[in-house]
Amino acid sequence: MILDARTLGLFTLASLALAAIPGPDMMLFVSRSMVQGWRVGVAALCGAVLGCFCQAMAAGLGLSRLFLLVPVAFQAVRLLGAAYLLYLAWSTVRARPSAPPSAKPPPLPFATALRQGLFTNLLNPKVALFMLALLPQFLRPEQGHMAAQVLLLSLIQMSTGVLVNLPIILAAAHLARWLGGRAPSRWRRLPTLLLGGLFAGLALDLLHGDLR
Repeated sequence: MILDARTLGLFTLASLALAAIPGPDMMLFVSRSMVQGWRVGVAALCGAVLGCFCQAMAAGLGLSRLFLLVPVAFQAVRLLGAAYLLYLAWSTVRARPSAPPSAKPPPLPFATALRQGLFTNLLNPKVALFMLALLPQFLRPEQGHMAAQVLLLSLIQMSTGVLVNLPIILAAAHLARWLGGRAPSRWRRLPTLLLGGLFAGLALDLLHGDLR
């Protein structure tokens, strides 16, 4: 056995806690699900899960230490991430308001939504640093097979992300249908405005280290 059951259980709990913390990924899933349906939200989730897998593999293999050794790299990625979140805020606010199923806008292509989820994760250096702090605590060099250990823990991280976020995506899509079909017309643009504001707030939070 690569890792013992206790180690795997503790890492699974830690991964569930990480996935449950609202962040850019979750906001992207919610916004895409409310504006264009659960399928687009799932596509964004697939991209974010892939990004999380890359972050976990990088942390496990020590590549994320670059952010600690070269502060300029951290700052550059943080600025790129904030700019991307601001772009998502702008594009979300510009989206057409929720409407009944017969009139809703065409969904984003799967590849586009997946790419948004991937970049939102990869351009958030806080995720890389968190994984760098978390993942090594569960690696057991004395048991060998380090690459297999990193792969196994990364797959657990991916699975918990799906487990936590899939119900949120479905709930967001259901809420959007209710707002589009029953809520007064003046409320139908409220989800996109709120979610655009959340993206902008997350961008400012990502820049908070520079603003302090």
